[in-house]
Amino acid sequence: MTAQLIDGNALSKQIRADLARRTADLTAAGLQPGLAVILVGEDPASQVYVRNKVKACEDAGMRSVLEKYDATLSEADLLARIAALNADAAIHGILVQMPLPRHIDPHKVIEAISTTKDVDGYSTLSAGELMAGLPGFRPCTPWGAMKLIESTGQSLKGKHAVVIGRSNTVGKPMALLLLQANATVTICHSGTPDLGLHTRQADVVVAAVGRAGTVTADMVKPGAIVIDVGINRKADGKLTGDVDFGPVSEVAGWITPVPGGVGPMTITMLLSNTVEAAERLRK
Repeated sequence: MTAQLIDGNALSKQIRADLARRTADLTAAGLQPGLAVILVGEDPASQVYVRNKVKACEDAGMRSVLEKYDATLSEADLLARIAALNADAAIHGILVQMPLPRHIDPHKVIEAISTTKDVDGYSTLSAGELMAGLPGFRPCTPWGAMKLIESTGQSLKGKHAVVIGRSNTVGKPMALLLLQANATVTICHSGTPDLGLHTRQADVVVAAVGRAGTVTADMVKPGAIVIDVGINRKADGKLTGDVDFGPVSEVAGWITPVPGGVGPMTITMLLSNTVEAAERLRK
């Protein structure tokens, strides 16, 4: 068996085309969606991520505001800037790029963002809305992963899904989204004694631990959907995921590549949340 590739770039283009249409409708009504991105410090990876987010925003016809600050920016000044953006009617989404310098409390920063502009879906309220099954902004990476699963055309009802990883940004919300889709969900992590015991029973495996080679071919049920959220850099500088892609693709039914799988969808769902935030004001 050779797995079908779940192309995140292709799906992302489809969704972004629809977002561009919705953005054009809003702009024509005098409500152009606006996203503010704040970058503190000179982290190279963060600069790349921010640049990609701003470009995607502009390509969709949205307004983007990029604010860069030195790593010496005080926590108080950052919170003050967030407060100003909260009050700015032209801004519908606020994103503060992580990681932040050590003297700034990331939790305090996330909670300072207005719940109506929390397009990253990281706040305590957003997490609570997801837990309770209420409408709200979903964290972009797990939501993008769900869209990739949906694109296979396979129903999750009654299926067994295993999520490897328990982070607040991916693992936990991923499990909740799968539960909402009526899957039976197992969360595995560093304290799980026999990971393969669980993954071999899974119809869906979502790997999100940030460790190359975590999921090998002998750990995958034939025909399973395998979603690789991990991003790791090999010694030669190339990117790889948490899944041993080549061998696993000979066993799985569907699989996402790294790069080109979950990554493009993360930014796409950020744009989607921002458009939705603007649309809420129109209702």
